[in-house]
Amino acid sequence: MPRVRIAGGEEPHQIRNHTTGELRANRRDTMSKVGTKPHGAPAIVRPGWIHRPLRLRRGRNTAPRMNERSLSDIAGSLLRTASKAGADAADVLAVDERSLTVEVRGGALEHAERSEGVEVGLRVLIGRRQATVAAQDVRPEALEEVAERAVAMARETPEDPCAGLAEVGDLSDARDAESLQLADTGGDPDPESLKEDARRAEAAALAVTGISRMDGTGADFMRRRIVLATSTGFVGSYERTSRSVSCVAITGEGTGMERDHAHEGRVWAEDLPEPEEVGRLAAERTLARAGARKPPTGAYPVLYDERISGGLIGHLLSAVGGTAVARGTSWLMNAMGEMVLPEEYSIVEEPHRQRIGASRPFDAEGLRTKTAAIVEYGVLKRWILDLSSARKLGLESTANASRGTGGPPSPSVS
Repeated sequence: MPRVRIAGGEEPHQIRNHTTGELRANRRDTMSKVGTKPHGAPAIVRPGWIHRPLRLRRGRNTAPRMNERSLSDIAGSLLRTASKAGADAADVLAVDERSLTVEVRGGALEHAERSEGVEVGLRVLIGRRQATVAAQDVRPEALEEVAERAVAMARETPEDPCAGLAEVGDLSDARDAESLQLADTGGDPDPESLKEDARRAEAAALAVTGISRMDGTGADFMRRRIVLATSTGFVGSYERTSRSVSCVAITGEGTGMERDHAHEGRVWAEDLPEPEEVGRLAAERTLARAGARKPPTGAYPVLYDERISGGLIGHLLSAVGGTAVARGTSWLMNAMGEMVLPEEYSIVEEPHRQRIGASRPFDAEGLRTKTAAIVEYGVLKRWILDLSSARKLGLESTANASRGTGGPPSPSVS
């Protein structure tokens, strides 16, 4: 039986220090899978991030950074401050992240950048009214302003009868992710080693007959530490890493030019394919596009590339998301218990797979994640729910809450 595996959601996307202390209210940063855009795509630079051009040196990265304990202290302090400001309940998501990106062209360094920072997101509830404020300034006086602003916003917000934290008895007993091996213990790579990875991938692609040039080759590393704390006593934290290599190859000239890319990312560096494999794959995909022609009208069997097949499943997962179902906007809202796929197919969420970037021990509301079938032998078995959507439907949460620092939780598997 074909089995589609899904490793549950991820934590907030990239964050950086804010040098001005400015607060950002109600910004929705969906907790999404860590990934790297194909090189050659436009870069996105967000205000407030610390971006540092690098000089490449060999040796392990030993830059000082906040430890897990101090990040937990910040979260606890913000909860206490919110309570003093008038919040009935609150939760805090705190993230400490640093990343390193190196790009090469023609075997030489083209771009190198390090980004690092801390961000916190506070959600407060006054009765059934809630508001969320995010900040990248974690000084005590700044956190006090965050709490005061969040409480003031909540008091002006309409009531949501389904808003609220998880019950204490429902909270996960798993408070870390050591058993999931989500963080590489081998230390952070230095910029020179990432440059070498990118150079090797580029050289392998150019060595393939028919490849005329490269449109960008790079290597990335990210280390992120996450703390989730609630006023009901839950404090969970874990760290995750990601290392990747990607490149874009080009064949042909003028109107006959074609390009494609390859990207490989892993939690642990030792699990990452050799850079040469990534380069050759980019070349093979590019050459496969050369000479493409439009077929005559007709009925044909279709084979989907693995990069497309995941997106097809994504459409189904969006349709069984709790938000769409609760709003009545899902095309599968009346399909529970019915066949939605061929009988030989099942879709199973497995959030506890080791060394998988999207695995997690608990969701964004502190509920323990678990392996469960969404579709079993073609039959739809459950929705994807957080607490709010579950309450609207009169059901129990499936521990699929995801969130960023700038918004409340929402249901998601990625």
